[in-house]
Amino acid sequence: MQSPQHLTANRLLAALDDEAWQRLAPHLELTSLRLGAMLYEPGGQLTYAYFPTTAIVSLHYVMESGASAEASGVGCEGMVGVSLFLGGNTTASSAMVQTAGNAYRLERTVLLAEFQRGGMLMRILLRYTQALMTQIQQTAACNRHHSIEQQLCRWLLLTLDRLSTPELVMTQEMISGMLGVRREGITEAAGKLQQAGFIRYRRGHITVMNRAGLESRVCECYAVVRTEMHRLLDNLP
Repeated sequence: MQSPQHLTANRLLAALDDEAWQRLAPHLELTSLRLGAMLYEPGGQLTYAYFPTTAIVSLHYVMESGASAEASGVGCEGMVGVSLFLGGNTTASSAMVQTAGNAYRLERTVLLAEFQRGGMLMRILLRYTQALMTQIQQTAACNRHHSIEQQLCRWLLLTLDRLSTPELVMTQEMISGMLGVRREGITEAAGKLQQAGFIRYRRGHITVMNRAGLESRVCECYAVVRTEMHRLLDNLP
């Protein structure tokens, strides 16, 4: 049997040992996720866990007014549906596809059965959960203490880390919803980055022209999240 690394671009699945992979592989379904699709909504029962390969999923917290803000993003480094193995089954957040692409999905009973073995999958998912918690905590602090331009740079860089291309399909309205700020603020911040030659924006497409430029403007939150992700996920058990 081929190693998992040759069969999937998701880092968590690729880290499985052969024994766990052989049990899970027949149940993994490669599915296409379209832009804007809702994988789950607040209070809903989760049926599947999703392991993105090329898609990016945004985890949002939604207010009673309908306003929302992104708590974290999930790409090829992670999975969507941690409440399935943490015991909650439902969550107060929603999960929306931010970047269209593919993901493996796994039915919750299969995930739980493998997790409860206490083997490789359990160790991998717990390690990932700690990395996800760091991202959520840092996002909350960033949204409270840093400028919209810094938040936009953080969001762009984290998104770029999950893509194989410097081009993002994303409107300013969608970004304002991600960051939980007014669209005018995003327009102003994006305009400054474009004038500096760091990005090019046209009709819902953002192309990063100068990554180093974004890194020079971003707050420390990006480095904190990236460093912790590498520490926890680069050498999975």
